[in-house]
Amino acid sequence: MVHQAPPAIAVGALALRARPGCRRGPTAGWLAGGLLALALALVGCDEQKAVGPTLVYKGPNMESTNVLELFSDSARLQVRLTAPLEQRYENGDVIYTKGVSVTFYAKDKSVENTLTARYGKLEQAKNLFTMRGDVRVANVPQQQKLFTEELFYDRNKGQIYTDSAMFVRVETLTERLTGYGLKANQNFSSYRITKPEGVFAIDQSVAP
Repeated sequence: MVHQAPPAIAVGALALRARPGCRRGPTAGWLAGGLLALALALVGCDEQKAVGPTLVYKGPNMESTNVLELFSDSARLQVRLTAPLEQRYENGDVIYTKGVSVTFYAKDKSVENTLTARYGKLEQAKNLFTMRGDVRVANVPQQQKLFTEELFYDRNKGQIYTDSAMFVRVETLTERLTGYGLKANQNFSSYRITKPEGVFAIDQSVAP
């Protein structure tokens, strides 16, 4: 006679053999590892955001108000500079955001020439002044004036000049000249307009 196992016992045996294939140990470890990796990734992102790019300060390192500067050679006063606000930068450049006035003196200490503008910048490396906004130059002895919107003053060469496309107007006692571009010596006693546009006589009988 052949004996067969009861169906309940067979089902129980199958159930016991099936359970090892669904172990919880490896599944829990994988889940924990994944959570740890995600946490590290998030921490890494937070650290990267916290560090970020290094910010470099590019503003002035010194500011002065009501500035008065005197430049002399062999104890003789040559230039006098005044400005409401002066900003000095790390590279030596100086900016005058609220206007600047420069006065040039002759050997006898008399005023030879004046230069004013609403904005000024001195590039220390080039020893070059850039002046913008209602720029005015006036040679006092010759009563000669220049009006423009941007002017360069090269202290090394002792020259003032504009871009060739910059409109200029020169006024003397007898005439008014207009054109584009100008080159002149430092005291504005002599000049040349690059592209003259017109010459207009000034009526001396009419009071200014």
